[in-house]
Amino acid sequence: MKIAVASEGRTVDSLVSAWGGRAPYYLIFEEKELKEVWVNPFSRGGRGAGWSVAHMLAEKGVEKVILANIGPNMEVALQEKGIQVEITSGSVKEILGL
Repeated sequence: MKIAVASEGRTVDSLVSAWGGRAPYYLIFEEKELKEVWVNPFSRGGRGAGWSVAHMLAEKGVEKVILANIGPNMEVALQEKGIQVEITSGSVKEILGL
């Protein structure tokens, strides 16, 4: 399963971000192996970040997103794309059991 974790930093030691669409990074894993560090271009700027992030994650084939908080627009966008959502907090390493 391809999993994206909203992260405050670029490493597995980073904390899960509470910002959802405005998370600075998304760490993308397959089979618990870090495959990509995605710098979120929507972390700053105008409206629509949650929808834009959901669209980009769907294009990357992500099946599940882990974050500490989610806005209603991002939640709807992820549901529409069939992406599972897990709300939790802690470090990326702890959450994924690495």
